[in-house]
Amino acid sequence: MKMSLAIQRRAWMCCGFLALILFAVCSLPTQATRAQDAPTYASPTAIVTDGTVLYVACGTSPKILKLNAKSQKLISTIQTDAPVTGIALGHGKLYVTQGLTPGKLTAIDLKTHKSTDIRTGLHSPCAPVVAGRNVFVADRFRNVVVNGMTGKTIPVSREPVAMAVTPDGKTLIVGNLLPAGRADGNEAYCQVSFIDTTTDKLITELNLDNGATSLRGVAISPDGKFAYLTHILARYQLPTTQIERGWINTNALAILDIEKRTLLSTVLLDDVDLGAANPWGVAVSPNGKTVVVTHAGTHELSIIDRDAMHKRIAEYRKNNQANEVQNKLSFLAGIRRRLELPEGNKGPRSVAITGRIAWVPMYFSDSMIRVELDNTTPRACSALSLGPKIAITPQRQGEIYFHDAVLCLQKWQSCSSCHPDARADALNWDLLNDGMGNPKQTRTMLYTHYTPPVMITGIRATAEVAVRAGIKYIQFAIRPESDAKALDAWLKTLKAVPSPYLVNGKLSAKAQRGKTVFTKAGCAKCHSGKYFTDLETYDVKLSVGNEEGTKFDTPTLLECWRTGPYLYDGRAKTMMDVLTTFNKNDTHGTTSTLSRSQLEDLNEYILSL
Repeated sequence: MKMSLAIQRRAWMCCGFLALILFAVCSLPTQATRAQDAPTYASPTAIVTDGTVLYVACGTSPKILKLNAKSQKLISTIQTDAPVTGIALGHGKLYVTQGLTPGKLTAIDLKTHKSTDIRTGLHSPCAPVVAGRNVFVADRFRNVVVNGMTGKTIPVSREPVAMAVTPDGKTLIVGNLLPAGRADGNEAYCQVSFIDTTTDKLITELNLDNGATSLRGVAISPDGKFAYLTHILARYQLPTTQIERGWINTNALAILDIEKRTLLSTVLLDDVDLGAANPWGVAVSPNGKTVVVTHAGTHELSIIDRDAMHKRIAEYRKNNQANEVQNKLSFLAGIRRRLELPEGNKGPRSVAITGRIAWVPMYFSDSMIRVELDNTTPRACSALSLGPKIAITPQRQGEIYFHDAVLCLQKWQSCSSCHPDARADALNWDLLNDGMGNPKQTRTMLYTHYTPPVMITGIRATAEVAVRAGIKYIQFAIRPESDAKALDAWLKTLKAVPSPYLVNGKLSAKAQRGKTVFTKAGCAKCHSGKYFTDLETYDVKLSVGNEEGTKFDTPTLLECWRTGPYLYDGRAKTMMDVLTTFNKNDTHGTTSTLSRSQLEDLNEYILSL
């Protein structure tokens, strides 16, 4: 469906209200406080198995379900202190990450179910991995991996959310959720970190393809040669005039050569005219024959012939066509089976394989799907309920819609595709609400309903208007008003996650000094009130080209520690860049006269909000 230029220029929307919020193979729960109904849902996220017993973590309920893989019956329920964000097996124990901040790593004895805290004081921990005698955990918002046994931290790129270790236990592969640099250049991509588990040191960081973002899953082949990572491959350098054939977001599987520490290839998981939105969990069968990917946005599995895929990649490389793979929507034709999961089961996140059976928890339906990988009949899937059916509230329905790409034209994306965890994908997008050729940063959805106007230029009077525009012009869909109302209801429940810069939940001494500087420098004049915004627009003399003279909305500073890069075009990598490099004329706060220590205090305060 192509749109006329006239319609394109009338299209109003910024920051594509796109798909899949939630959770990585580390099975992160939404990083926002939910509505009052949330604890009643199980929201199964992570799953691990020893081949005979399945352990399923619940993302919004403090428990782990223990099931018999053969009978598919519940054996017992293991209670935890908080909703679980990740689980791993080893040493006769179940290692569990739970909580936001303070979060912790806990060891649960498999026989007695007795729990022991291994490491506390973490921030949004997830993706525990057993490597030899050690257990590693991603400390997401501090951008480090922690050795849970020794406490040693290894700095990584940005928001580690998925990890896997090689069979020899020596190399940890870490998937980082978002791009970490500026957004106004020719390239933007998230990275993969390689860690030596014998020394607790970072080996290298590997860049994925341009546009790679929302990396959610990591799996390693049984022979330890290759790693497979799921992510979105955004076509952010194109104007969002149409969605067909992957013109906005495509969905990908990156394949790494572990020994060479290189990106072997990036394979698209979509079909020519049908997106496979929000790839999330990934697993390799024990015999190494099959790669299985969950599609959280389209409620499907991709079942890929691994040998055939590598053979096809080798052929392309031999013919000097390796660069064509990441743009070829038909690359997996004939070697991948795309399996729709039973109707009514929504939100596949992680996946585990026993023999030739794949087990897939369904986040939004409190169920689990058993898939016979070699069965091509409709009987390949069977659904198992993981708890009593609970009425869907408007807030929960809105959360479902936010992540559901089935509601989008050709299923290419959901709201969460550009707004992971209802925040931002760290990319610039050329949306059509203000013409073409002027890309701008994706904005967080946090508190948008309470801080009108919305969008970077304040072009939408309210978030309610923006939600409806997003459905029409970003998802290219016509949907009933009730859908938009449900989205509004859920987005209004979002709450800021406490900053990792806080000390025991309070401002540090440095941030306390910065609070005084915040007022002295005049920052508080515009960034005022409960949400640190005066709800006005200003020309702060930073716009260039055809944007010159444009007024920009005063953004809330709440949770700005996680929403970089900054300024309307993402030119400022850090908040300190905002205060110094891009404020030499004091057009947004008088910072040029501040000493270095005052600037550091101010920076600390802003990032603590």
